[in-house]
Amino acid sequence: MRQIGQHGSACVKIRAMRISFPYTFWLLLVALLLGGCSDLSYCVQCVRGQLEVMAQTRPIEEVLQDSRISEAERRQLTKVLAIRTFAVERLGLPDNDSYRLYADIGRPFVVWNVVATPEFSLAPKQWCYPVVGCVAYRGYFNADEARAMGAELAAQGFDVDVYGVKAYSTLSWFDDPVLNTFIDGADSQLASLIFHELAHQVVYVKDDCSFNEAFAKTVEREGLRRWLEANSTQAEWQGYLDREARSEEFLALLAWTRDQLAGLYAQPLSDAEKRAAKRDILARLGDELRSQRARWPNPAAIDGWLGRGLNNARLTSTATYYDRVPAFEAVLDAQRGDLPAFYEEVARLAALPAAERTARLKAYGQIEVAAVCNDQPGDAQR
Repeated sequence: MRQIGQHGSACVKIRAMRISFPYTFWLLLVALLLGGCSDLSYCVQCVRGQLEVMAQTRPIEEVLQDSRISEAERRQLTKVLAIRTFAVERLGLPDNDSYRLYADIGRPFVVWNVVATPEFSLAPKQWCYPVVGCVAYRGYFNADEARAMGAELAAQGFDVDVYGVKAYSTLSWFDDPVLNTFIDGADSQLASLIFHELAHQVVYVKDDCSFNEAFAKTVEREGLRRWLEANSTQAEWQGYLDREARSEEFLALLAWTRDQLAGLYAQPLSDAEKRAAKRDILARLGDELRSQRARWPNPAAIDGWLGRGLNNARLTSTATYYDRVPAFEAVLDAQRGDLPAFYEEVARLAALPAAERTARLKAYGQIEVAAVCNDQPGDAQR
């Protein structure tokens, strides 16, 4: 998820399953506070939530020996191990215990994110955390706590979006488990998620969400292409490309709507005039999405997305991962498809100052930098 589980600290790296639960709780809490997490109650829920996930975690090999699991679970977990081996041997991704573990946390989402924007702005409220820097969401392991924060922000006049997230990455601070929240996904979804999340362990730049997500998306796409080439049919690969094309159409429509709203908010109009025009723009978006519903492989996903309502925060929380992908694909092409060499070049780019990093990427390919990154409907993570 790149979403909330990153709240570790450079001060300490813990394999909590080897330490007593109370000791680990306080050690993690101190690490968060030393790392800059100043909201004590929020720190506590982060630590508690992470440890609750870890308490349910077992090695997949051990789970497969359990006679109580269903054949469907057995098949999916076996597939995960195959994907994980492929990630190391064929993609050069980290060889650690991440996604070689399984946790059934007994709920459909692992965390719930809160995104907030002013009524007449697409610039999201920022929250800053240890290690990962500032991001445009606030994550909670408890849905009620997330909704309470959303209600508090709405009462202050913000546009708010609260949504569930099925997976996240701790950026190798912990061994991330496969979760029941996404284990039922199609093989291509499982592979995409695992490749994407492991990519975040290879290169991650604090405070540069667009860079991080486009890099991981590029690894995901190339990894899935190679996985399907080795394990599936051309039809399955074409199906993936078709889904990606539909997703890009969806994202283009949202980008157009954001442009319309940004233009509106820049005009010297009264709040009442802006409010009425905003309502019309969002209504047109809803009508267009409903008209395209039948073309989508999973129309229910559009229904669910629209069902949460349209506002600035809703549009912000679906800002694209894709803007910099062509540039990263050009970097990969320049390395003749050699993934380890690609990772080394991306690491060199990551070490540059932000402005120089963006300029170097532009030299590889035309890009438009997204203002904020979060997951999109239809992604395996949500």
